[in-house]
Parts: sequence; C-alpha cells; structure tokens
Amino acid sequence: MHFLRTLVLLLTVSSSFALGLPGANAGETSTYAIDTTHSRIGFKIRHKMVSLVPGQFNTFSGTINYDPANIGATTAKVEIDPASIDTSNEKRDGHLRADDFFDVEKFPTMSFESTEIKDIGKDGTFTMVGNLTMHGVTKPVELNFSRISDQVGKKRGVSVTGSLNRQDFGISWSRLLDNGGLAVGNEVRFDFDIELNAS
Repeated sequence: MHFLRTLVLLLTVSSSFALGLPGANAGETSTYAIDTTHSRIGFKIRHKMVSLVPGQFNTFSGTINYDPANIGATTAKVEIDPASIDTSNEKRDGHLRADDFFDVEKFPTMSFESTEIKDIGKDGTFTMVGNLTMHGVTKPVELNFSRISDQVGKKRGVSVTGSLNRQDFGISWSRLLDNGGLAVGNEVRFDFDIELNAS
C-alpha cells in the first residue's frame, strides 16, 4: 500500500511539472493570472523579404486554470489591446493601428481562448490549441509552451511560441516589390515570455 501511495504521488507531481504548474491536490483547480509587469507578448514579421522586424503589445491580461487530475481540461484566456502595439517606430505603429492593419477603432480587442491541450512532452513542453479572435475574425491556432522556471505555489514562468498567417484574419495590406516579393510578410511569429501569479 505504501508503494502504491508513493507511486500515485509521484505521477501527480510529474504531471503537474509537465505543464510547469503546481502540484495541487487532485480535483483542485489552480488559477494563475499573467503578471503583466514581468511578461512580454511579442511577435516578428518579415520586412521586404529581408529582415524580421520585432514588435510587442504592451497592454494585455489573462488567466490559466489548471486541474492536475485532468490536464487536458486546463484552460487559458488572454485579452490583448491591439492599440498598444509597439515596434519602436511611431509612424509605423500609427499605420498598424489604422484600417490597413488592425483597425483598432473598429476592433479594439484581440483574444485567445483555449479549447484543448495536446502533445504533452516529458521535457515540460506541450501544445495548447485555441481560438484566436483578431480583426473581427476567429480562427484556431496552436501555441507551443515550455516551462522555463517555477516557484512552487507562488509563480510560474513559461515561454510560448507559434505562428499564423495574417491573411487568415483579413489583415492583407502590403505592397509588391520590384522582385515580386511582399513589403510585409504574411507569416507572423509569436514569441511570448509569461510570468504567472497564483490567485
């Protein structure tokens, strides 16, 4: 009996660390909020088929709810203010807020809501699938998570990557270059560093 109890405990703790979240008691849901002062919602996009230009959104919020008894039921919700876009160029940021791109007056909020978790790896990685709403269009996207740090019961840190095609969300403005390429690429690469605080 002692061996069985020990085995169950080890499996529970191992499962929780696979997500980079705490080993709460089975059946208990732990809620974590994004610590916005220690997190970054970043992206990169190709400029003139040459370099990747980085940017970020400065205003966002979100929560993750986690049940160690049912990892697949873990959920996440995130909201982003597209008007807070920051590419370190005021003129470019103004254009990105306008109707050629995010049209922030008409679409003042971007959001992500998870639908499932899959591909949980032994190295602490997993893939979260969810619906991203941007520019008035909702489409499924996949986000790849990896645990980078933890402080049991207090904080968690995760790194998140992924990509999407902006054309899928109706953000289609660009210019053709003389060589036939695009001035603004279609693939947007995610690069998030998230610190989570226990609620």
